[in-house]
Amino acid sequence: MAVVPVVKFEGPNNILAWKFPSTELSTWTQLIVNESQEAILFKGGQALDLFGPGRYTLETNNIPLLNKIINLPFGSKSPFTAEIWFINKTFQLDVKWGTKDPIQLKDPQYKIVVPVRSYGQFGIQVDDSRKFLVKLVGTLPVFTTEQVTDYFRGLLLTKIKDIIAKYVVNNKISIIEINAYLDEISNFLLEQISPFFAEYGIKVANFYVNSINVPEDDESYQKLRNILAEKAEMEIKGFSYQQQRTFDILESAAKNEGVGGELTSAGIGLGMGFGVGGLFSNAMKMAGQNIQWTGSSNICPKCNTNNPENAKFCINCGNPLKEQSKVQNLVKCDKCGTLYSVDAKFCPNCGDIYNRCPHCNADNPEDVKNCINCGKPLPKKCKYCGKITPENSKFCPYCGKSLIKKCTNCNAEIDLELKFCPYCGTEIKG
Repeated sequence: MAVVPVVKFEGPNNILAWKFPSTELSTWTQLIVNESQEAILFKGGQALDLFGPGRYTLETNNIPLLNKIINLPFGSKSPFTAEIWFINKTFQLDVKWGTKDPIQLKDPQYKIVVPVRSYGQFGIQVDDSRKFLVKLVGTLPVFTTEQVTDYFRGLLLTKIKDIIAKYVVNNKISIIEINAYLDEISNFLLEQISPFFAEYGIKVANFYVNSINVPEDDESYQKLRNILAEKAEMEIKGFSYQQQRTFDILESAAKNEGVGGELTSAGIGLGMGFGVGGLFSNAMKMAGQNIQWTGSSNICPKCNTNNPENAKFCINCGNPLKEQSKVQNLVKCDKCGTLYSVDAKFCPNCGDIYNRCPHCNADNPEDVKNCINCGKPLPKKCKYCGKITPENSKFCPYCGKSLIKKCTNCNAEIDLELKFCPYCGTEIKG
């Protein structure tokens, strides 16, 4: 076989390792290594001399390891046999991955088991050419990106399933909220997976989780979404699930004659936990008088019975009403005067936001600094992002902006909203 004069590789980018087909070389053979490539000489199964980008004449001075084995004479053109491997050092950034079988996860918040699927992509680069060839490529003449994916698929998917499951459980992340944590999960997976690839001379450049999802037709997931949707709707309106079920029963009773007897006979079962018996009997009286249920009446905090607005004691259990209702479960809207639950975020009648006093639960106008009921200071809101900041904070924990400024005269730290220094009286400008 004739001696090869020039050795080079110009194949497609998805080939990571390629062996030059001929082994007949000489000390005048020209080796051309392109940018983002490395070349390694093999002899007798050993990885010997390594060449970076450039043009080389295979002389004894640049193949010292090979020269030790075959004792090439210095200064003469001598033929010899050796294998030349080319390694592609470019980044392969479009390696796809996906979980073929769903991951069975128990939602740490809602305690239901749902099947979760995930997919994404990652990028790799051959970092250690010798280790890559010896441990992974072996005697194959060509090694591609697809073969890397095939080789690591089992390990990769096992690790991904295990890591996602542990991350969700340890951080108590609900399945409903999990896509808000994709960046954090991606970085965590990159840290955990990189060492396994490094054992084979491969560097993981990046790792992305594009989606973690539950099949839309999964019964458990659909039920959870419906429950959360109902809960959100009730919170906006300003009452609880317990009250909603009571309203449904009362509405059904008002529409159907004869229901009263059936409900009364089942009063023990219905009344457990939230006093439906009292609510029903009172509602029947109201229905007979064509009085509409509004949800803003005088509700007993002990048995949930709806009482006349001016009643001081519950008509069902005799419990005092006014003082406890203010403290325990009802608040008066500062705009329209409607009474609603302290768990609400908005007034169910006019939609005004519930600006809650942390001391007495009273509703306040948005522009006041002290509670209109107890006079105590209300939580401060950041001037820039509008979020409530902890007391005595100098910087907003959400946007990082400064919440104080210094007096130009006495250098005292004062609130941003003040126009005059409370210590020296100097006018604050700007």
